[in-house]
Amino acid sequence: MLPSSLLPPLRLSAPPLSGRIEPAVTLSTVARLVASGAAVSKADLVTAAGLARTTVSTAVDELLARGVLRLDGTRPTAGRGRPADRLALSPRGGHVLLADVGATNAHLAVVDLSQQVLAHAHVDVDVRDGPDAVLRTVETQLTALRASTMGDVPARAVVIGLPGPVDGNLGIPVRPPIMPGWHAYPVSARLQQTFACPAVLENDVNLRALGEARALPADQVPLLFVKVGTGIGGGLVSAAGVLHHGADGAAGDIGHVRVRGAPDDACVCGNVGCIEAVASAGAIARRLGTATIADVGALVARGDPAAVGAVRDAAGLIGELVATLVHFYNPARVTIGGVLTAASDELLAGVRSVVYQRALPLATRNLVLANSVLGEHAGLAGATVLGIEQVLSPDSIGALLAERPAPTRR
Repeated sequence: MLPSSLLPPLRLSAPPLSGRIEPAVTLSTVARLVASGAAVSKADLVTAAGLARTTVSTAVDELLARGVLRLDGTRPTAGRGRPADRLALSPRGGHVLLADVGATNAHLAVVDLSQQVLAHAHVDVDVRDGPDAVLRTVETQLTALRASTMGDVPARAVVIGLPGPVDGNLGIPVRPPIMPGWHAYPVSARLQQTFACPAVLENDVNLRALGEARALPADQVPLLFVKVGTGIGGGLVSAAGVLHHGADGAAGDIGHVRVRGAPDDACVCGNVGCIEAVASAGAIARRLGTATIADVGALVARGDPAAVGAVRDAAGLIGELVATLVHFYNPARVTIGGVLTAASDELLAGVRSVVYQRALPLATRNLVLANSVLGEHAGLAGATVLGIEQVLSPDSIGALLAERPAPTRR
């Protein structure tokens, strides 16, 4: 027998809390089941949520009264019973404001709870101008977009992605290498004050990874997203379909990993030989002497020999890194995104060649390695997911209980 002192006390996992504990949790459970399509009628909800019929009926009636749900026709029921009312998220339940900010441009949008994009803008920004200038542009543009939609629908959440490490819990960037002046800036607090609703801060590649994963079939996770742009970043989505942040939000920050065979080029982080310094679109632009990474994409699209050769060299280095990550994380899918993937398949082909050569068969026999299916809008998709799930969380739905019920619209 093992002595009782051989092992310390071990922490066993607790079951998820029951929706019976408090009304906000019940409302959130019901709303998210409807939003996910897992249950679209009261009868479905009773089975899916494991709650009493009267509890489900009360929650549905409350969500209808608050304008979060709406009736969306009927659907047949088994036997000869009358058709059941079909439930859906109401477009008048609230707006979610989205800002996918890259190094040199931003996609901005307003969506409703039914995932309809109501307004969209693509604007030039430069994160090197600092947080005040960039966020002022974001705020001005989002305000204008909101004004172009139904003005009487409240903003329920704002989601912003930034091209650098962030602490989502504190709502601040953390020493982002390409964003001078942004460290510890209270991004979430500022946007929350501007729009009078919860604000979520996320890394831009994480948003792309989440958007890509939720747009694909469920068997395409775990998913690794690699963005090759001004820098190089990664995002990880778990088998459960949620972002993997790590202990401090640094998971997926792959741009400052050094790989075998990389030259000793100086990186903005202070080290040398980082994959971002030698294989990003920004690094290729510097090597070719072009003004922007968009110029690199244009050269590659035209088949310029020097540009194509530089992309192939970069693909070899990126492939070495991805092969290592495939062994470590064993994703079902690796998605490559960024300006170069839109220009040609050179980058994807080069990465594939190295990964399938270097990684062992167990890790690659079912691996899908492909370009992004959403392209430049993947970040907006991920922000939509985070925003709607924030609105339907127990905390946010609980805030609705203090509001006057909205007129029921069916």
